[in-house]
Amino acid sequence: MIEKLKADIQAVRDRDPAARGLLEILLAYPGLHSLWIHRITHVLWNMRVPLLPRLISHLNRFLTGIEIHPGARIAGGVFIDHGMGVVIGETAEIGENVTLYQGVTLGGTGKEKGKRHPTIGRNVVIAAGAKVLGPIRVGDNARVGAGAVVIRDVPPDCTVVGIPGKVVARGGRRVIDLHHEDIPDPVQEALESLEGRLNRLERYLIETQEELERTRDELERTEAELRRAEEELAHTEIELKRAEEELARLEMAPPVPDEEG
Repeated sequence: MIEKLKADIQAVRDRDPAARGLLEILLAYPGLHSLWIHRITHVLWNMRVPLLPRLISHLNRFLTGIEIHPGARIAGGVFIDHGMGVVIGETAEIGENVTLYQGVTLGGTGKEKGKRHPTIGRNVVIAAGAKVLGPIRVGDNARVGAGAVVIRDVPPDCTVVGIPGKVVARGGRRVIDLHHEDIPDPVQEALESLEGRLNRLERYLIETQEELERTRDELERTEAELRRAEEELAHTEIELKRAEEELARLEMAPPVPDEEG
């Protein structure tokens, strides 16, 4: 137990740049307080002490805004940053050096009996507002993005974002770097892809419209030339008819007498 308490303090030192000293950590970190209260309630829970562990956990929630069921198993070195609204269910298991941010839920998906809450591996970071639900496992060194809803197992060394959570990176950096701004946003990527397709479609429509206008102009010129050719043909037919009439008239005219005759 003492080793876990020391690991909890060291976790705050290592992962919160705002931590300025041991006294401040001991007095002003509700995440640390909630973990220590939970460790007491967990011992009582394992001893099958009735009611008291739940009453203490209820007081824990009132004091810190963090709700941890006494049955949850939490290893040393866990860091709950800010912590308001964090909920950890009865059968949840959390490995060493895990970091949880405010609004995280490690919950169930129904009224199943037995194991119904997640198992979190070592060195995992679960960002603000993320929900990890059901008897699933989040592998070592994984990252869960802010606001994600995870309902399936997460392999080790992966990054999960979105609703429902999707793996967007494998074999990346260790998650203790805490740089959430580097987590990809699949929704944004999908929107950007859609915007790109719309831009290409718009360019295609503009090019098609311009080609149609050029074709229309060429068709109008062709029609004008055709009309001129028809007019010239009609004029030629008229001239030809006149020539035929003149030729017929000449053939029917009486011969001119010779002056000597």
